[in-house]
Amino acid sequence: MPEGKEEIYSIMFKSLKHPIRRKILRILADKPLSFSAMLELLGISSSNLTYHLDNLGELVSKDVKGVYRLSTFGQASVNTMKVVEDAPAVPRKKRSAANRKWIMISSALLIGLILFASLAALEMAALNAALAERDSYESKYTQLLSWTSSTDDAIEFLRTVTQLDTAKYSASLLSRTVDAKVDLGGVPAETMQYSLVGTDSAGKTSRLTVQFEFLNRQFFRYQLTVGEGSPIYAQPQSPFVLDAAKNIVDRLYTYQTNGDYLANMSSLITLASQNTDKNLEIKQGNIKLNSTVSGEDADVVLEYTNNGVDFSRKCLEINIENGVLMKLTDSWGLYSIGNAEVNISSDRAVTLAKGSLTDFTFTSGGVPVTTFQFNTEPASVTFYPQTKSDTTLCPQWTVVFYLDKVYAGGMYQIAVTVWADTGEVSTKTALNHPISFPI
Repeated sequence: MPEGKEEIYSIMFKSLKHPIRRKILRILADKPLSFSAMLELLGISSSNLTYHLDNLGELVSKDVKGVYRLSTFGQASVNTMKVVEDAPAVPRKKRSAANRKWIMISSALLIGLILFASLAALEMAALNAALAERDSYESKYTQLLSWTSSTDDAIEFLRTVTQLDTAKYSASLLSRTVDAKVDLGGVPAETMQYSLVGTDSAGKTSRLTVQFEFLNRQFFRYQLTVGEGSPIYAQPQSPFVLDAAKNIVDRLYTYQTNGDYLANMSSLITLASQNTDKNLEIKQGNIKLNSTVSGEDADVVLEYTNNGVDFSRKCLEINIENGVLMKLTDSWGLYSIGNAEVNISSDRAVTLAKGSLTDFTFTSGGVPVTTFQFNTEPASVTFYPQTKSDTTLCPQWTVVFYLDKVYAGGMYQIAVTVWADTGEVSTKTALNHPISFPI
């Protein structure tokens, strides 16, 4: 993707040179369109349209439904066209008639001089207006380039879901990593972190750090850290945290490509907001809501449930602090359900876990440990569905035992996972830290 200003400008003005590409930008500025809808409006062949769309490059984007829309830089290109097309026309200077009498030459010359001065003034005014407009758009381009052209999804999330006023902020890309999630079958994972610096209408500085995670090219997590001041919003935010949580879900529904489940979540939060309990658990269909509210703070978790099994990793989690959305995780669309049958009880899982440790060895401080003792009474038994080799969830027990002492490297406990549908022991791991369960 283009990273330098010169390359961005090259793409923009190369595209603007062709009338068909300018027409494509104009019609997409009105509303997003499908390929077939553009064909009908443009009256050109499909191969011709494909050629021009390819040449528009970063100026347009296409979603999974095949709908084309302007990117941030595409909108900037349309604005550039408006500057040129809306510039005031300068009237042409009229020449004196050849058959005028010589006696009127001096008067004609005087009139011509006055006209020339007037036209020069008009041209200068038009030029100044165009330069002022150009400087305005140059400033907008500079701000857009500060985001880099690979962050349309992040900008759209901030505008649509968090309602941050992105026009008030300049952004700096702090880091960007792309790798593959081995535990999820190698799905691509992208993490981007930005520094946002802006000034509100009162002249106060707002410094934020935002981080985005996308898994399998879908939004997964947003996190906010406030360094100075407060977030600058484009719209007023609800002071009631559950109402604010519902509004966030509604806006996320607008943002997500495939988010029909969010409509049901929105209605469930509405139901929760009508309850006076601060800590609430309610269920509707395959969605279970757990909410904890304290003043302007709220933690709302909506997870998938089926056949009495709560699939905690398939969830939507909202964290609001002091009325500000600090964290939003949406893993609902990432995971599918493989099996909701729990054939192994917690007691049976403990028995199977103990039996699996008779031949277990681990490395402590670089030295293999083959002989050890552990407390046969488990420290914890947790039901937490996990994936086997892809993004399909299956029920699983995690049984943790304390070791008889702290071994080299701080190893003090062993965690054993047992599939709750088959009874198969999945993993055995010595740990030097409390066990955690990832989303």
